[in-house]
Parts: sequence; structure tokens; C-alpha cells
Amino acid sequence: MIEDYDLVVLGSGAGGKLLSWTLASKGQRVAVIERRYVGGSCPNIACLPSKNVAHSAKVASYLGRPEFGLSGTIDVAAVRERKRRMVDGLVAIHLQKYQESGAELVMGSGRFIGPKTLDVTLNAGGTRTLRGKNVVINTGSRARLDDTPGLSASQPLTHVEALEVDRAPEHLIVLGGGYVGLELAQALRRLGSRVTVVERNGALLHREDPDVTEAVGQLFRDEGIDVRTGTAVQTIEGKSGETVRLQTTSGALEGTHLLVAGGRTPNTDGIGLDLAGVELNGQGHVKVDERRRTSAAGVWAVGDCAGGPYFTHISADDFRVVLDNLAGGNRVTTGRQVPFCLFTDPELARIGLSEREARERGIPYRLAKLPMAHVLRTHTLSEPRGFMKALVEKDGDRVLGFTAFGPEAGEIMTTVQVVIAGQLPFTVLRDAVIAHPTMAEGLGDLFAGVPA
Repeated sequence: MIEDYDLVVLGSGAGGKLLSWTLASKGQRVAVIERRYVGGSCPNIACLPSKNVAHSAKVASYLGRPEFGLSGTIDVAAVRERKRRMVDGLVAIHLQKYQESGAELVMGSGRFIGPKTLDVTLNAGGTRTLRGKNVVINTGSRARLDDTPGLSASQPLTHVEALEVDRAPEHLIVLGGGYVGLELAQALRRLGSRVTVVERNGALLHREDPDVTEAVGQLFRDEGIDVRTGTAVQTIEGKSGETVRLQTTSGALEGTHLLVAGGRTPNTDGIGLDLAGVELNGQGHVKVDERRRTSAAGVWAVGDCAGGPYFTHISADDFRVVLDNLAGGNRVTTGRQVPFCLFTDPELARIGLSEREARERGIPYRLAKLPMAHVLRTHTLSEPRGFMKALVEKDGDRVLGFTAFGPEAGEIMTTVQVVIAGQLPFTVLRDAVIAHPTMAEGLGDLFAGVPA
């Protein structure tokens, strides 16, 4: 028997769950199919758990700094339990949202069997067939394992397993110098591991400006992390958790654990998209237009599976785009702001153009740069490392981009993002009376330094 719904969502990540709660609360009949993680990966195995562990690691790092007058030991099992309690609480909040909104959560594995129609193999046993007037694909992504000889056989950790360790690995080798690899590398180093980061490109975060990559690399070196850039892995032997041996272009490397953080793969395989008339691109993402419509009428895609960028806040914006278009609007993803934030300690945050991007596009700019040590709040925290910088158009007052590497960089960035979104001149921040002593106070000094 086919059950008909106004909306069926495959996957309960950010974009899909927000759509389901919103439309169900307006009286539509809505079903969300989720095979395992209620709320998607963000509250269970990704964004929020990793930041939880990173905060525990930050607290642990104070034990090794005599200026704070602290002493003690680190209990990694207790760190894991704090993270698990948070996840349980977040799942409970999600279940309450489903109950309050009236959206039905169907726990099982869904697969298309025809246009806008899915079979669900229920986790509790049995099957159901659901059909929607509209269907949203929201299946997310997973850690990618490349074809390096021996990698798969070594049974490496991904971010999922790394967040479940109950003791610090003796020597963790991290493959990948991007966001996931760097956040976990620093956290596990601070929790007691010896850590080596292997990055095939010439710098960590190699797409960022040179001053950014140098600052992040120096942070890691100062914390005792062995950073090996320009290093490609040729072969891997052994098993993660016991002994792993890597042959690289920079020589042999041996450790006890291996963490793979070299990118993401969309979860679009094995769900019958061809039977639904939904096309994929060359990278395996669902093909969508600027309104998040797929090649099949009445079928939409949001979040990682639609090509990213792979951020929860992008999936949340996809929700707004699809919601408006379902109501007859014409909201698009074209030209939207994409804020970036790396949750190392200190944080790295950016909105708008970097210097590299501006040069590549031939966009002239005026540059202002301020050491974080000039922000007095950093001295109250003993955290003066880093800088903030802004790009302002050459012949006007519009802010083109902003980067901060320092404490609370993500919060500082958001202030600038509002100015950019509102198309306000940089002088608004330059001349504002900002509370003292706060991190955002530095924005006044930064923009006061914009060249004439």
C-alpha cells in the first residue's frame, strides 16, 4: 500500500528537518525518513560533538600553562561522556520538535522505486511505501577514503570514530590538513596524543592566504604537532589502533592510529535515484539548479548531497530557498554569502573575498590589518596570537572581505558579515562605539587603518 504525503524528506539533516517541522506545523502531512542519526550528522557525529571535544581539549590545555595556576590530569573517557550527554540531549530536543510540529519521523532506510515514491526498510522490521507531492533529498555526505594502497585495509578512523576514543592515541597520524583534520589533530594533541599531520599540498588550508596558512602552521608547530606539508602518501601497511606504517614522498612514517580527513563523499549511491529520474554530476552530487530543483519534477535536494559547500549553515539556507519556492517564490542560492569558520583554538574565520581570491579575479582593494595583540581583551585571556584583516573596495567604502585568526574569530566575523549583507560602508564599524573590553572592539581600530 502506498501512503501519500504532502512532503517526504529522505534524511533528517538541517535543511530537511527544518522543512519538515515548518510545513508540518502549517498543517501539511510530512514524513522524514532517517536511517540512523536523528537530526543528521551535525548534532550526532560532526559539528557539535567535535566542538564539544575541542572545548574539553581547550580546558585541558590550560593544565600545561603555569600562568593559569592549574594542575591535574586529563580523563579522556570523561571527555567522551560529556560529548555523549550533549548528543543525547540534542536528540531529545529533535524528537520533541517532531512531536510538536506533527512531522512523522520514520526510522529506516529509504530507496526510490519510482517518481517521488520511496520504499522504506524499517529499522524495527517491515517495510512501508511513501509517496510525496514533493520530495526532498537530504542524505548528506560521509568521509572519503581514496585509493591509496593499503588505506582501506588499515581500517582508519574517520571523524566518527575519533570522537569516540576513550583514551588518547599514542601516536595519531592525520591524513589531511583541512578543517576536520586540523580540528581533531589539535584536540587530540591537547588530550595527550603525539600527532603528525600529513598534507599533500604545500601548506595547511592551502586555499587560504599565505599569512593565514603560515599562522595556522606555526600554531600547530608551537603545540608540538609534527606538520608535514607537500607530502603524498604512497602506501600504507598495518592496522589503525595497533601499528600503521606509511611510505610517503618524504620518507617512512609510523604511528599507532590513522585518521582520514581528506574530504567528503555525497551519500547518493544505492538509493535508486535513477528510478526517480534524478541525475547526478561527475562528483556524485545531485544535480540542482539555483532553486535547488533536481532533474525530476517535484524533487528537490538540499545540503551536502547537493554539492555543498559542506556546512550546516548552507543546508539551513537551502531550507529557506526551498521553502520559498514551494510557496511559489523565486529564491535562489546565487551569490549568497558563505561564512567559513575553523574551530581550532584560536579560531579562523572568513567572510567574503580573501586576498588571493581578489587578485585572481582582478578586483582591486585596500587592505587593513591588525594584530590581535592590539585588541586588549586578548591580554585578559593570555591569548594575543593572530590577526584580523579586511579588504575594502579601492574606490568606495564597501567591505569586500574579512578574515580573523584569533579568539572568538567566528563571532567577530559575524559582525562584519552583517555590514556586508546590509551593504553598509566600512565607516559604520570604524566609527561605532563598541563595548570595552570585547573582541569586537578591535574592529574599530582595524577599519580606522583602511588606507585613504
